[in-house]
Amino acid sequence: MGKHMRPIGVDVGGSGIKGAPVDLKKGEFAEERIRIETPEESTPDAVGEVIAEIVDQILGKDGAKGDSKVPVGITVPAVVTRGLVRTAANIDRSWIGTDAVRLLTERLGRPVVVINDADAAGIGELEYGAGRGTTGLVIMTTLGTGIGTALINDGELVPNSELGHLRIDGEDAERSTSSAARENEDLSWEEWAERLQRYYARLEDLLWPDLFIVGGGVAKHADKYLPLLHLRAPIVAARLGNDAGIIGAALTASRANA
Repeated sequence: MGKHMRPIGVDVGGSGIKGAPVDLKKGEFAEERIRIETPEESTPDAVGEVIAEIVDQILGKDGAKGDSKVPVGITVPAVVTRGLVRTAANIDRSWIGTDAVRLLTERLGRPVVVINDADAAGIGELEYGAGRGTTGLVIMTTLGTGIGTALINDGELVPNSELGHLRIDGEDAERSTSSAARENEDLSWEEWAERLQRYYARLEDLLWPDLFIVGGGVAKHADKYLPLLHLRAPIVAARLGNDAGIIGAALTASRANA
């Protein structure tokens, strides 16, 4: 894949849409990422316009605007099955039922894959980050407004795992255990670690993973709470930070179009 064929990853979030071309040898951005605010009404058409603008800017820089073979991987905060968006978190509810792959392939005029945002981050971390060289079952969790999860077994993604919604003491785990819950309730790291312990112990009893990877913005403070957890499997901080989704999406698009 020459310079002009570097796949592009685009990460659609509630506040911003970010994109970059990715160097798959190094597992890092080939150029600075571009960020545009998510439209107030984040409908599929409005978001599609922004994605197209980001892709055009990236390809314009590369002098590859006319190259319709450059694949684009797009993450969305939603369950995606066979290109259809089935849920919507932090994006307009009109996404539900949208054939996002068809819509965005037509809009961009190039090969597109659409993937859940936590799944994309998990793929990025497994290939280039904290999960590199790990076999067996890896569970990545992103601790943020909610809890996103990615389940990867021997390098194969089991898509759309929604393990943030495990019920613990009668309520959604993400209600009590997300990074937002820690901030809203003003929990100390120790108090939060107790909740994390219950959550990860439950996951472990159900799935017996070989490795947990913890992502989300709070991963940079991992030394404050991960040492307080006692699990059978190792639990480590994600390494790619907020770049993981874009990198994983670009890698997925490249593999789908190999």
